[in-house]
Amino acid sequence: MKALLEKLNLPYKDESLYDMARTHSSYAYENQLEKYEKLEFLGDAVIELLMSDYLYKEDLADEGEMTKKRAKAVCEDALVMYANKIQLADFIKLGKGESIKGPNNAMIADVFEALFAAIYLDLGLEEARRVFEIVAVPYFPKVWKNKDYKSALQELIQSGDKRVISYHTIRETGPSHNREFEAAVRLDTHITLGVGRGRTKKEAEQNAAHEALKKGNYDIKENV
Repeated sequence: MKALLEKLNLPYKDESLYDMARTHSSYAYENQLEKYEKLEFLGDAVIELLMSDYLYKEDLADEGEMTKKRAKAVCEDALVMYANKIQLADFIKLGKGESIKGPNNAMIADVFEALFAAIYLDLGLEEARRVFEIVAVPYFPKVWKNKDYKSALQELIQSGDKRVISYHTIRETGPSHNREFEAAVRLDTHITLGVGRGRTKKEAEQNAAHEALKKGNYDIKENV
């Protein structure tokens, strides 16, 4: 972990915080250590504050647009993008079983949040802001260009009759280390609008929403 802290030019004081930030529950259980969940909880709030402050100061949009930009910039996919730029996954401590599969995107995003909590607790908000500006801000234009089909479909559906859409995993295939998921997006719980596949549940849901948007027929009364 020291290699990453030095790469980020962090004048860290309490190295134990950063070790906790990278300790998954599987490793913590096997070695009687503290896991990163509490730090992840705090880090989520720290990152959201830094993101909100950035958008406010940059005056990039009105309140509604800022909310959309913030949501895209702090979602799991975005956090994984930032984390991958600093090779954060290489530093995550996993238990014996999990280490065979390696960290998934949810773990990587969680550790990224926990890292920011550790920085905040150890060095304060301004140091967290400095790191945020290095590892996240440069990638905002790319993040904001990414298509969020689920949000687009939600807005489209709710702009009409206030009907409800939901996502359901309908199939999982492949070995545990290389799963493929199939998800369906449904209107009013029973009308299937689209089906999508992906390596994660979230990717499958995004692809299902994309399929629904391409079809574009939401007046249907029965299953399609």
